[in-house]
Amino acid sequence: MPERPSEQQQLVRDKARLGSRGWCKWRFRNSWSTRYSDPPSAVQGEGPSTGRLCAFLRLGGCNLTCRWCDTPYTWDWKGESDTGIAYRAADELHALSVDEVTERLLGFGVELIVISGGEPLSQQDRVLPVVRALGRQGVAVEFETNGTVMPTDTLVETGVRFNVSPKLAHSGVAEDRRIVPEVLRRFGELPTAAFKFVCADRSDLAEVDALVGELNLKNVWIMPRGQSPEEIEHGMRTLADDVIARKWNLSGRLHVNVWGSKRGI
Repeated sequence: MPERPSEQQQLVRDKARLGSRGWCKWRFRNSWSTRYSDPPSAVQGEGPSTGRLCAFLRLGGCNLTCRWCDTPYTWDWKGESDTGIAYRAADELHALSVDEVTERLLGFGVELIVISGGEPLSQQDRVLPVVRALGRQGVAVEFETNGTVMPTDTLVETGVRFNVSPKLAHSGVAEDRRIVPEVLRRFGELPTAAFKFVCADRSDLAEVDALVGELNLKNVWIMPRGQSPEEIEHGMRTLADDVIARKWNLSGRLHVNVWGSKRGI
């Protein structure tokens, strides 16, 4: 059996492979908090890590078209979301190398990096060298994913966490596009995965019930849909009792409650 390459050798190989495929064709957007000193940082506003100091790496492109998406500038080049705005990829996305991305993220001096999108697992092979480099420096990584793209064993082995957010009917996306059972079952096998459902009202909990039962999902979090502190507060009050009765977890959107609906937070 050939000798397993060292981490440094693997990094060199990864970078050479990615470079040959044109890293610059995969666009990265770095999303910093609008309230920062130097260097900028933020807090994780949702799910199990709510309140943790972090920095975000936001990647462009998504395989879904959720009408209420709060980051349509990462994928909506046609004005398909509720905003009706057709964003320009050339304005929104910036090509960076592995070394540039890694250097910027380590420069924040935080212990958690959240990789989001768009759908970041669509680029998981390309971002893998960055994840490995962060891990060598003791920086934890979380992926925010819609649960439609299978994580590779190689990525799972790095020990990253996955905040899996399957989309419900109110997203406006056809069920066969937004729910991929084999992918969700795979995430359900991982101790590093949590499932976060965005719910507009109590009726959405029945849809979550069906998915949780059918796919045997654990570590379930319910988050109210909303992009203003008032909407989030109303949603929390509306959903809380029913969520607790089901023995699920309740998540707000801390960044929205603190800073409002501002881009880049």
